[in-house]
Amino acid sequence: MPKTAAVAPLRPAGLPTAALHVLLGLADGPSHGYAIKQEVERVTRGAIRLGPGTLYEALSRLESQGLIEETASERSDEAGAPRRTYRLTRPGLALARAEVERLESLVEWARESRLLAERGRP
Repeated sequence: MPKTAAVAPLRPAGLPTAALHVLLGLADGPSHGYAIKQEVERVTRGAIRLGPGTLYEALSRLESQGLIEETASERSDEAGAPRRTYRLTRPGLALARAEVERLESLVEWARESRLLAERGRP
């Protein structure tokens, strides 16, 4: 019997994809919404495109849950309006790390299973 990876306890659906991408977009420091959107598109090579509704709903939900917080920002957009800049909180960083570890364990399990071991075979 093959050894299987220990899988982290699963929440029913894990962290929503948009929320995880926002947290990852803030992992290297504070950023504003549009910059997060651009970073997600760059890192995923365009595979994930966060529309304004999805992005700002995720930001609002993460902020209300205490996972990110708004920071003071002096930067403004082209129209001169201040940009809302966000950063991870300690709980947000902990949750992002836990979710990435959960996903890593699933990928490890998939690599050890027949699911990926038989790739290329009908």
